[in-house]
Amino acid sequence: MTERLDWVPPDVDTSVPNPARVYDYWLDGDHNFQADRELGEKILKIMPGVRDASRLNRAFLRRAAGFMVDSGVRQFLDIGSGIPTVGNLHEIVQRADPECRVVYVDREPVAVAHSRMLLEGNDRCEVIQADLRDVDDILDAPETARLLDFDQPVGLFMLLLLHFVPDAWNPEAILARYRDRLAPGSFLAVSHVAADTEAARLPEAVEAYKSTQNQPYPRTYDEVIRFFDGYELVEPGLVGCAMWRPQGVGDMSDDPTVNSLPYAGVGRKP
Repeated sequence: MTERLDWVPPDVDTSVPNPARVYDYWLDGDHNFQADRELGEKILKIMPGVRDASRLNRAFLRRAAGFMVDSGVRQFLDIGSGIPTVGNLHEIVQRADPECRVVYVDREPVAVAHSRMLLEGNDRCEVIQADLRDVDDILDAPETARLLDFDQPVGLFMLLLLHFVPDAWNPEAILARYRDRLAPGSFLAVSHVAADTEAARLPEAVEAYKSTQNQPYPRTYDEVIRFFDGYELVEPGLVGCAMWRPQGVGDMSDDPTVNSLPYAGVGRKP
């Protein structure tokens, strides 16, 4: 049965699960539907550590954003930003400096609708509904032009996004187009499901995702690191998500396979 709530955009079929809403469910958010919860539980039965990996990815966002602010960046572009949950990028960076500006981009209508509700009254944030491939539409959008100055460094985030991009789309070329528009001193943060993880039953979990019409494409270390072409990797380089500058026990899992399930890294454009 299709759930229909007054805040749900009319063109959203809530009977079809969506990866952004499944991720929201794993993070204990409330912007998901029965189909998302059912798929989330199905994948958790296959790989119980997925929920912990989602939490670790959120912790990586916090640490990478804090690092960029400490490096002098005050403007951010988050592509594939997903459903609003506690610890959003704008909350992190504006807590450090209220002058920070953030543009969120997602193609999922529910994510965009909720982001706009959440950000109402925050004149230093904008939300755009667009696909990763719409490079010029995103970078030249009026919302982007209002907040971001591409003559100054930008912090670009693409977290748990690129493993939904097939090789046929040539993701390296897409990332190069973004990179070429960024000023020197800009940063790129990426997290990506690892194909060479020791986590058992990953292929089964990937197969379960086919019902979302968003097929995941886990990649190896050598494949993921190519997304940083043209950047200098910040220490400690491309590592398991939990191993990127952990700041406390909460940034790690007791299961070492979960710690390395998503790769994560930050690169700086010289």
